[in-house]
Amino acid sequence: MIIGTAGHIDHGKTTLVRALTGVETDRLPEERRRGISIELGYAYLPAGDEGAPPLGFVDVPGHERLLHTMLAGATGVRHALLVVAADDGAMPQTREHLAVLSLLGVAQGTVAVTKIDRLDHATRTPRLAQLQRELRSLLAPTSLADAPIFEVSAATGEGIAALRTHLLERARAEGTRAAADGAQVFRLPIDRAFTLAGVGTVATGTIASGSVRVGDELVLTPGPGGQPRSVRVRGIHAQNQPAEFARAGQRCALALAGVARDEVHRGDWACAPAVALSTTRIDVQVRLWPDEERALRSGTPVHVHLGTSDVVGSLVLLEQGSLAPGESALAQLVLHTGIAAWHGDRGVLRDASATRTIAGVRVLDPFAPQRWRHTPERLAQLAALALPQRAERLAALLQHTPLGLAVAQAARAEGLPTPAALPLPQDAILIDGGALALAPAALQGLEALALARLEDFHQRHPDEIGPDARRLRRLAAPRAGDALWQYAIERLIDTQALARTGHWLHLPQHAARMDAAEEQLAQRLRPRMADGGFDPPWVRDLARDLGAPEAQVRQTLASLARRGEAFQVVKDLYYPVATLERLAAIARECEGQPGGLHAAAFRDATGLGRKRAIQVLEFFNRVGFTRRVRDAHLLRPGTALFTDGG
Repeated sequence: MIIGTAGHIDHGKTTLVRALTGVETDRLPEERRRGISIELGYAYLPAGDEGAPPLGFVDVPGHERLLHTMLAGATGVRHALLVVAADDGAMPQTREHLAVLSLLGVAQGTVAVTKIDRLDHATRTPRLAQLQRELRSLLAPTSLADAPIFEVSAATGEGIAALRTHLLERARAEGTRAAADGAQVFRLPIDRAFTLAGVGTVATGTIASGSVRVGDELVLTPGPGGQPRSVRVRGIHAQNQPAEFARAGQRCALALAGVARDEVHRGDWACAPAVALSTTRIDVQVRLWPDEERALRSGTPVHVHLGTSDVVGSLVLLEQGSLAPGESALAQLVLHTGIAAWHGDRGVLRDASATRTIAGVRVLDPFAPQRWRHTPERLAQLAALALPQRAERLAALLQHTPLGLAVAQAARAEGLPTPAALPLPQDAILIDGGALALAPAALQGLEALALARLEDFHQRHPDEIGPDARRLRRLAAPRAGDALWQYAIERLIDTQALARTGHWLHLPQHAARMDAAEEQLAQRLRPRMADGGFDPPWVRDLARDLGAPEAQVRQTLASLARRGEAFQVVKDLYYPVATLERLAAIARECEGQPGGLHAAAFRDATGLGRKRAIQVLEFFNRVGFTRRVRDAHLLRPGTALFTDGG
């Protein structure tokens, strides 16, 4: 069990740890000269009788200017040892350290009232009784409300044995509880790095999840200069003992091959390659500390302490403009530099000047989006991610993710080794080789939306056969990925809810059916249109030349358009598909020229007049082959319509 000290400066944290373990945690000459802790210190108490595991102590500085160091040491702590001097009582850093522990979700703890030897014997009993009442009142609104209180003196040894026995009993009880999440792979937040002669670079921390063995390949993230670095474990110390293996919850020192000491920093993580990540946007659940005097406004600059990192960023509230003391809300952290964080990780926020702890956060999604972050759909997804059980939250998340869940990304955010480790619902639909998971209801909704948008298209453009697949996606679900959209379209075609003619999609009932007279007229119209080249005849000219009623010609051409054989570029001017494909090829060539695709360049390349060239380009824009940006026309990437060779 890892125990973290907490408390005001000079209340005896380091002296108490030395009395409990016999280990001096102040290792720096400056610490010994000044008599205060500056850096994190570590000590171990060997295993007790009756199977009690060894205790690891993380001794943190108590000075307010070193709270960032205390926060790094608090990562991974299972049990808090809050130290309060009997002669001083609760002081400012006592309260702030207590807030930090509560906001980090540390629910197990013990209070040690130290320096009782300094109390006058005549007033000792009433003073300790008064202090007990004050501490109970202080602890009442926190996660340590029921923590036992021990009165000790490190100088005389009074109460030390009882406190040590209690901590060993708590460690034994902790050992009987459910182990850490066994599905997650190795993650270690680095709180210290140094070099040992003959060993090389050593990184220490408390293992957050998984296990590690000598010889394992790990990734250091965010890594030197923000670039992940592959490293190899050449040696392990777990709980201050040489080991071949270490697991979640243990204090661990890793000897790393493949990285220099100056490339490893507090705030980095050593983790399994499968879950390595770095992010600058994190969606979180934030809780403002109840003792805050002012509401927290969206956009507030903050210091973000996650894992052992300390970075600057801003907090964007997603549901409201401000957060009242004691309240919780969904928010996004926008960071100035990349850090590593996974679902469920806890951290705290300090104000912009880093003088006051203001809130706690729990990570919901380390892959937070920049766009659509305030939408009802996204808020529903975050509410699902806040659920405690993994299977429960994945099932809820799928219900609110209509465009599918990226399985590999979800597994990485959960700290799992492979997408197969995700406990997806049995009815989840896996597509794109299992890369995307979708709820059946979401797929049905996407298909219904596609059919509805296609019906709208037919009503607006009755003379056209229909859009191609990419244009229909822009109309119905522009955020849908290629694999999902293709899967939905193919399903609709297989069930005959949708029909495909050439490149174009249409409802089955929209297909043109021509009678014998129309078919005969169509056979005469086709060569006339083709012979017209880039300037085919108008409806009135076709009717005159063929001696057919203008209305009948117009109706037959509309039928050809619904069959995908021709397109109406402007009213009463139809181009056959083959001609449009030649014009599209010229448009592609123009775009590849230094001047790009403009009306003048297209006019010169086709030999058309300016007016007709503009009409053809506007048609290309309308059908989704190109899009206009000021005076230029840009080809849409990957469009299936009018591709080279048809």
